[in-house]
Amino acid sequence: MSTRPTVRPSAGADRWFEIKSQVHLKLLNTLSPEQLKALNKEGVRAQIGMLVERLVLDEGIPMTMPERDKVIEEIQDEVFGLGPLEQLLKDNTISDIMVNGYDNVYVERAGRLVETNVRFKDQAHLRMIIDRIVSNVGRRIDDSSPIVDARLDDGSRVCAVIPPLSLIGPCMSIRRYGKKLLTTEELLKNQTFTHGIIDFLSGCVEARLNIVIAGGSGSGKTTMLNTMSRFIPEEERVVTIEDTAELQMQQPHVVRLETRPPNIEGAGAVTARDLVINTLRMRPDRIIVGESRGPEALDMLQAMNTGHDGSMTTIHANTPRDAFSRLETLVMMASQNVPDKVIRQQLTSAIHLVVQCSRLSDGTRKVTAIAEVIGVKGDQVEMQDLFEFERSGISPRGKVVGRFRGFGKVPQCMDKLRGYGIHLSKGIFDEVVEIGDK
Repeated sequence: MSTRPTVRPSAGADRWFEIKSQVHLKLLNTLSPEQLKALNKEGVRAQIGMLVERLVLDEGIPMTMPERDKVIEEIQDEVFGLGPLEQLLKDNTISDIMVNGYDNVYVERAGRLVETNVRFKDQAHLRMIIDRIVSNVGRRIDDSSPIVDARLDDGSRVCAVIPPLSLIGPCMSIRRYGKKLLTTEELLKNQTFTHGIIDFLSGCVEARLNIVIAGGSGSGKTTMLNTMSRFIPEEERVVTIEDTAELQMQQPHVVRLETRPPNIEGAGAVTARDLVINTLRMRPDRIIVGESRGPEALDMLQAMNTGHDGSMTTIHANTPRDAFSRLETLVMMASQNVPDKVIRQQLTSAIHLVVQCSRLSDGTRKVTAIAEVIGVKGDQVEMQDLFEFERSGISPRGKVVGRFRGFGKVPQCMDKLRGYGIHLSKGIFDEVVEIGDK
C-alpha cells in the first residue's frame, strides 16, 4: 500500500471560496458585462481591490495584506482566465494537469504524478471553466456531446468529459507543451537516445524514408516527431494533419491542417481522412499525420506509396510489430474488401522504419527500439531490429539503469542513404552505451 502523503484542501478552503464568491458577485453586480469587457486587467484589479477592502470593513473579515493580494489575483483569474488552474498553467515544470472532479487535481512533474491542493468550488464551477475553454475554440460540450477535445491559447491540448459519461462529475486532462522546444542536444543530455541513433534517424529523414513513431500516451511520440522533422530540408513543402494542433515544425514552408467536429446539428465535420485526401491536391513534398487512429490510415498508406516519400506519422502501440498490427486493423476499418495479404504488402512497401518511444518507471522518455521493415514472409511482416534500450535495474535513487545497444545488423536502407550522399559508419549498429543514474 502506498505511503505517499495525500494533499487535501485545508479546512479554511470553504471560507476562502466564500470570500472570493462574495467579491466576484459584487464585481458582477457593480459592472455590466460590457464594462467588464472594456476594462483591462489593471482596471479590474483596482475595482476588485476596492471591493475586497469594502468587504473586509463591512463584514469584519480578518485578512492579511498577502491574503488580500491572493484574493485579488484569484478573482482576476476567474474573470479573465481559467480560475484555479491559472496557478498551475504558470508553472513551467508541469507537463500534465489532470482534474478528476472538482476537488481532486493531479499534475505531472518530471514524469511523476503529484496530487495538489488546487480545487474548484463545486461541479458547477468546474463546468463553467470547461465551457469557457471549449467556447473559445468554437466547440461545445453538453449532454448530446459530452466529450470534447480543444486547445488553449498556449497550444496545450485539452480533453474534457462530463456526465453522464463521467461518473465523478466533470473531469478534464490538459497536456501541456513547453514554450521552448527541446533541442537535439538537450535530448541527448536527457539520455533519450544516443549520438549513433540520432545520426541514423536524421539520415533516414533526409533520405526520405517513411517513418512511423509508436508508443503509449505521454511516451514522447510528438516530441520525437518534432525532433526528427528538424532534418527535413527547408526547401520542401510540408503539410501536417492533426485532430488538435500540437506539432511544432521548424521548416519555413509548412501548411497546418486541423480536423473539425460536427456542429450542433451534427453536420459539418471534417475528418482526418478528408484532410489526407485533400492534402494530395496541395502539392506536398511530405505529409505528416499527427496520429493515425482511424480510417485515414488507408489514405496515409496510399500517399506513402504514390510518391510522397519521407512522410511520417505516430501511432499508439507497445512494440514495432504491434504498430503494424494496429495499422492493419485501421486500414481494414477503411476498406473491409481488401484482403489481409494485400494490406500487409502495402504496409511493408510504404513503411520503412518504426521508432518505438516509451515512458519508463522513473518518468524519463527514451527511444526503446528501432526496427526496419524488410517485407512479408508467409502471413507475417518481416522486420529486423536495429537498436534497443535494454533495462538492467533501478538505481538507489529510483532511476532506470540500462544500456542502448545495436544489434550489429546493417540495415537495407543504407544503400538509399548513400544515394542521398549520407555515409554512416557501420560501427554505430554495434555500439553499446551504458545509461546510469545522473
